[in-house]
Amino acid sequence: MPKLRVQDSVVVIIDVQEKLLNAVFNKELCAKKAAIAAKAASILGIPVIVTEQYPKGLGETISEIKNVLEAPKYFEKTAFSAFEDIKDALVGKKQVIIFGIETHICVSQTAEALVSKGYEVYVLKDACGSRAETEYSAGLERMKDNGAHILTAEIALFEWLEGAKHPCFKEVQALIK
Repeated sequence: MPKLRVQDSVVVIIDVQEKLLNAVFNKELCAKKAAIAAKAASILGIPVIVTEQYPKGLGETISEIKNVLEAPKYFEKTAFSAFEDIKDALVGKKQVIIFGIETHICVSQTAEALVSKGYEVYVLKDACGSRAETEYSAGLERMKDNGAHILTAEIALFEWLEGAKHPCFKEVQALIK
């Protein structure tokens, strides 16, 4: 399995919005790990793309994420797959680290489109959420079957760092609580 590399990575945060987050079964873990992954990406200089599904009705991206991002690119969407909206922002990157809400709908459909276009897709399962645990599990299984790599936020952070000699090691390690 390929390893994550900072220079090849882009982070895509799918619809981690107030009303959607409040409906997911694992909202505390999802919000915590999504914020940690977002902050680590900012520390390491990894580009971050944020999508919002119909923000007028579902609210904006949660403040725990918005407050830690340096220069995210925001995209409003109504389609479940974000690929068509974000594809131009992916230029020059081959590894897409993706997470958000809902695992079995928008995250899954975006991941499937990315894999079909030749991207290495890494889903941070602890930063994903769905209303029902059965849908969450089915979404992860489907993405894995379609060629995405399933991992956790902590696995991604330490693969990006490669070792304790990385100049950002202490700052990123401090995010893990």
